[in-house]
Amino acid sequence: MNKRDDLAHKAATMYYVQEQTMDAVAKEFDVSRATVSRLLKYARDTGLVRITVADAPSERNELGGRLEKNFGIHAQVVPVRGSSSPIGQMEQVSRVAASALDGMMEPGTVLGMAWGSTVTEMSRHLVPRKVPDSVVVQLNGAGNARRSGIPYTGAILNSVAEAFGSQIVHFPVPAFFDYADTKQAMWRERSIRSVLHLQSQVDVAVFGVGALNGPVPSHVYSSGYLDERDFDVLSKEGVVGDICTVLLREDGTWQDIEMNRRASGPTPVELSRVRRRLCVVSGPHRAGALLGALRARAVTDLVVDSLTAKILLDKTAAARTLQPRGHE
Repeated sequence: MNKRDDLAHKAATMYYVQEQTMDAVAKEFDVSRATVSRLLKYARDTGLVRITVADAPSERNELGGRLEKNFGIHAQVVPVRGSSSPIGQMEQVSRVAASALDGMMEPGTVLGMAWGSTVTEMSRHLVPRKVPDSVVVQLNGAGNARRSGIPYTGAILNSVAEAFGSQIVHFPVPAFFDYADTKQAMWRERSIRSVLHLQSQVDVAVFGVGALNGPVPSHVYSSGYLDERDFDVLSKEGVVGDICTVLLREDGTWQDIEMNRRASGPTPVELSRVRRRLCVVSGPHRAGALLGALRARAVTDLVVDSLTAKILLDKTAAARTLQPRGHE
């Protein structure tokens, strides 16, 4: 550590561990109280100090418990107000998700990142902490007919890699290929196969869920990846959204959706081989797509806002009510 890091660490130890006052710390170091305040802020901002707040017995615990029981996952429900803006809700969820991801990172971790608006926001809230020998690999392609997608995905991967001191591996393919046979040909290329091999070794995967409609448009549906004809086809096939650009229905099915033969991201089956799969979701309009992802067993860890959690559980309860007697 440099001199400032060392001073900040000592100040944080006295204040947080030894429970001394700011005035006592200032007297010890012969500095002003304002200087101590700045040192403590620096310690928090740089990760020297990591503050966690235990869950209180509240509605979010009740919602999280129901999600865990229904889907066999670990869930963190972030309380949000219905009056807050979609952007504000996303920021709250993203902060919690950043902390959850930090807790999963350990030396040698291969982290798979699928781009999206919620994951982008989450990457901005990571507290810098070096994770030796870690690698960040892009899980799904980002190019479309109008742009390469590299600046967009590059910003996300760079943000995460800088936070953890990781190596970056890009995946230079389109989000959706124009033809399924083109994808098959690309998948035989050595340069692409090397990335696919690394993806198969991912320890932690992070992704959001895209929704066809909503106040905060999912990037894949608002940035020229699909045309009107594609949207018509998806509507007829009952598609509600996607994970890692793999399209799915609310019931969790995805295998027979024709466009998935052209999608570049890992399927739910491929994701299921990853030990930890962190799904980050903000916005009630994504509840249907999230339900599809959970039913496809693509998720082990979920960070979701309380409004979406309630809608998701209501959907699950309604589906059970509609099941015929004796159905399992």
